[in-house]
Amino acid sequence: LADCELTHVSRSPIDLEKAGAQHHAYAKTLETFGVGIEWIAPLPDAPDGVFVEDIALVLPEVAVITRPGTNSRLGEVESAAQALGRHRPVVRLCAPNCVEGGDVLQIDRTLYVGASGRTNPTGILALQEVLRPHNYDLRGVTVHDCLHLKTACTFIPPCFLVANPRWVNVNQFHGLAIIATDETEAFAANTLTIGGTTLVSASYPRTEERLRAARIATR
Repeated sequence: LADCELTHVSRSPIDLEKAGAQHHAYAKTLETFGVGIEWIAPLPDAPDGVFVEDIALVLPEVAVITRPGTNSRLGEVESAAQALGRHRPVVRLCAPNCVEGGDVLQIDRTLYVGASGRTNPTGILALQEVLRPHNYDLRGVTVHDCLHLKTACTFIPPCFLVANPRWVNVNQFHGLAIIATDETEAFAANTLTIGGTTLVSASYPRTEERLRAARIATR
């Protein structure tokens, strides 16, 4: 984990014991919401392997195995494909197309795909092509100064977008109520909503207060 890829932040020491405890607590929290956890075998040579979302886009109809935008993550692809192949038909993106799941924001039948340092224009076109039979509307959006689109913004049903407006132009999204992150909490837009509850990192209490003010249930 200490050798993970870094782009927009400086490298600093990682407390591996704390990181392991946080990972365990996150999995347990998901289970309390009724989410089934399927563990994939550890990949000792893949320091970014805990970020499984980037390796696949999972939709009701299909699992798209993406092609990471950095070579150090290519070794994660096969284990994810094998695991997801037990649950969905699998399609794959191939070179030179790069897409990472962190750049794909689903809102109903629309997929907003961030053009970032990890997702390239040909990757967005390739994703659009493999999903054409399933009638999804793909819309490319621009992000800057952060790694992924979902670093900059996430969707909270039924109609909210929590976003850091310094990293993404919220005018690219239509029909949503925008909740800006607190100016001192740049990474606070990275949330996860399960059922009617939105999970927010304990590091971002001011942004969480903004969500609660909008009558969003948080934890």
